Order: sequence, then structure tokens, then C-alpha cells
Amino acid sequence: MPNDQKDIANVLIEALPYIQRFNGATIVVKYGGHAMVDERLKRSFALDIILMKYVGMNPIVVHGGGPQIGDFLRKLSIETEFVGGMRVTDQQTMDVVEMVLMGKVNKEIVTLINRNGGRAVGLSGKDGFLITARKMKYLREKGNDQPPEIIDIGMVGEITSVDNRVLMSLTQSGFIPVIAPVGAGEEGETYNINADLVAGHIAASLNARKLVLLTDTEGVLSKDKTLISTLKTEEVDQLVDNGTIKGGMIPKVNCCMEALKSGVRKAHIIDGRQDHAILLEIFTKVGVGTEIVHGDEK
Repeated sequence: MPNDQKDIANVLIEALPYIQRFNGATIVVKYGGHAMVDERLKRSFALDIILMKYVGMNPIVVHGGGPQIGDFLRKLSIETEFVGGMRVTDQQTMDVVEMVLMGKVNKEIVTLINRNGGRAVGLSGKDGFLITARKMKYLREKGNDQPPEIIDIGMVGEITSVDNRVLMSLTQSGFIPVIAPVGAGEEGETYNINADLVAGHIAASLNARKLVLLTDTEGVLSKDKTLISTLKTEEVDQLVDNGTIKGGMIPKVNCCMEALKSGVRKAHIIDGRQDHAILLEIFTKVGVGTEIVHGDEK
């Protein structure tokens, strides 16, 4: 047998125990970053999700769309502002956010999966009472023992509840749900919600086996810039305090921590710039990112 055929056989054999272990498992994937704009990576992502479904897993996709929203706002000459990394969202901006996320980005992802042999269905947090939200109160610390300043960031929401019945119905019927990160308030108003947070809350509501965040970084890096492949929950606070985990990685790690506290078994922050990053993380021993686990998790 030629060496390349042996290599293929070895890859399949290595994947077998993971396929067995995760058969029937729900895995929530947050899709964002470079993997959403590079054509090669977009197809790679779609094939990963389809294969997961065909080998017996229940993948659920939550997507972002910040760059696409920004492009459309610029075309319409609508100025945008960010506070604490969040887009200030007035009603005009919210209309654009919902139009781009649901009318463009969501449909493109659904089409991509379906065109490559999957069965995807697009929805937003407003469908089937999936996500109920309320207006987020953003507090900016002023220091010098002064009370924090309350900043109005518009129609940016925080999740109050998740009703996962529509997701369970879709997955049980063989579909792959693809979710845009907007939710509805008690009066039917629309809120723009961070996609990482949506993915984390949905994973928690389903007691998902895994939460996977696709990013434009290798994962969590040590002080000497090497990848931390496995991170235990009890180690996180120390790494934040000593500056190892910093900047934009802090909210991603916090999202994973909240999901783990709420019943998710493992959380992964992986490099979406790599071809087939999801399959490499789930079906191989080494993986391509950082897994965050409870201290007693094997």
C-alpha cells in the first residue's frame, strides 16, 4: 500500500473513537472572523459542518457579521461608533444590522451548506421565541472612587432567556440550524447581541457537549507566545490577573467559562484561519486551538 494511502487510513482510524464518542452529541459552533470571508475557508467550514452531521453529531451554527455590517453602513453613509468593543446601535443602525445578518449573511451560509450536500435552515433569535433579550446597560468605570457612568449604546441586548424547542425540532428532523445573533424584547423590539454570547447561551440551554469559537488567533497563548492546548477552569483567573489572557481574548474566555458553568462539557477557542479547523480540533488528539475544561474532565 502506498504511503499516502496508509496516511489516509491512519487518519480515519484516529478519528474513529471521536466519532463514536460524539455520536448524538450537540456541538455549537460560533462562525466568524477570516473563515467567513475567505472563499476557500468558507467551503472548508461548510464541509466540516456537513461531515459532523453525517457521522451522527448535531452541529448548530451561530454566526457573526461585524465586517459585513460595517461595509453596508459605510455604503449608506451611516456613521457608526463603538463603546467597549460594542457597536452603538440606534434604530437606523439596527435596521441595517438585521437586514445584513438575516437577509445576506445568514442566507449565504445556509446556501453554502446546502450547496455542498447539507440540509441547513436559517433563523434568528426572534424565530420561535428562541432568544428573549433586554437592553444592555453599559457601565464605564470613572475611577477615583466615582460611581460608574451609564452609557446608552442603543439597541444592544443581553440575553434573558433561551427557548430551544425550535432547535431541538430542527436537529431531530435532520437539519442544521444556522442562527443570526439578534433577539426580541418583551415588546417585540429587536436587539443586536454579541454572537459569542448567543453561542454560549444556546450551548448552555442544550447542555451541549462542546462549544467551539472560531477566531482569527491560534487560541490562548502563554507569555512566551506558545499555544496553550488545554486550559483548566481553575487556571483562568490567574492567567487573566498576570496578563497572559488579555485584550479581546478575555471576553471569549469568559464566554467559555459561563457556558462551562451552565452545563457545557468542553469549550474550544480555535484558529479559523486553518483549513478544516473544526474537524482537526474535534477528531484528532492534538487539535488546532485551546480547549477549556473542568479540572476533573478527561
